[in-house]
Amino acid sequence: MTTKRCFPPVVDANTRVLILGSLPGEVSLAQSQYYAHKQNRFWHLMSEILERDLVGMEYASRLQTLLQHRIGLWDVVAEAQRAGSLDSSIRNHASNDLIALIETLPKLEVIAFNGGTAEKIGTRALGSLTERYRVMRLPSSSPAYAAVPYRAKLSEWLRLRACLAA
Repeated sequence: MTTKRCFPPVVDANTRVLILGSLPGEVSLAQSQYYAHKQNRFWHLMSEILERDLVGMEYASRLQTLLQHRIGLWDVVAEAQRAGSLDSSIRNHASNDLIALIETLPKLEVIAFNGGTAEKIGTRALGSLTERYRVMRLPSSSPAYAAVPYRAKLSEWLRLRACLAA
């Protein structure tokens, strides 16, 4: 099994909402881009939330647009052994130091987990710190999580829009 590593966080001092995934999949790792798999719905969901066409943008512009809207990205897993891209295949993982990151984000109000694995690992890593923030579990944007149709996912993800208005 290959050891996979996450990307650096995409945050700045104005980050208000932090979206935490689990660990980038094969396509994302190969392209060095968050949510690069064409069938991952993350950029489509964020386009709807922000009412901007992130899907049509270059990757660097996507990230800049998220930051302009006070949204940050990272993963809960720093590194792990995993064959393929499925969260269920993650083995021997080391968690990212979420507490250290959060301490650098003075305007953070919301922590949103992209899927159940991210929530499980992230909640454990954050411990009682979750009590200081609004914590949301969102249905995974991954194409592997097909049990929930896109419209149902969107309905849950749109809750982020209210977190950005203020």
